[in-house]
Amino acid sequence: MNRFMYKSLSQLKYLLAGLVFGVIFVKAEVISWFRIQEMFRLQSFHMYGVIGSAVLVGMLSVWLIKKFNIKTIQGETVTFQARQFNRGQIYGGLIFGLGWAVTGACPGPLFAQIGTGATVIVITLLSAIAGTWVYGKFREKLPH
Repeated sequence: MNRFMYKSLSQLKYLLAGLVFGVIFVKAEVISWFRIQEMFRLQSFHMYGVIGSAVLVGMLSVWLIKKFNIKTIQGETVTFQARQFNRGQIYGGLIFGLGWAVTGACPGPLFAQIGTGATVIVITLLSAIAGTWVYGKFREKLPH
């Protein structure tokens, strides 16, 4: 088997994980524009429950990694670095939330939305890519 073929097959696990993650997003209705609008209008607990569950799972995972000194698949130690809070996070969070509320799409489920046939989300995907480029271009001039 040549190197390219081996590399492609080793990357297949990421495609499969993405497909499973996308199906979960669709079944949990977290890609639904209506569910997202309900959340931003404070009309439903559904999305807050999903996000809260994800935060709790993340907290539990970090605690378990630290408590049992769990290593990566390659055997490397997992380290966590303290981050300093700054005002740029507030600006970024507001821009992110505004974009999420207007488009009904968070970057995570964009591909799942496109996969369900909501092809108009391609515009949101291109906008997210453009926003990432703009951030990279002006990163040094932005408040961090």
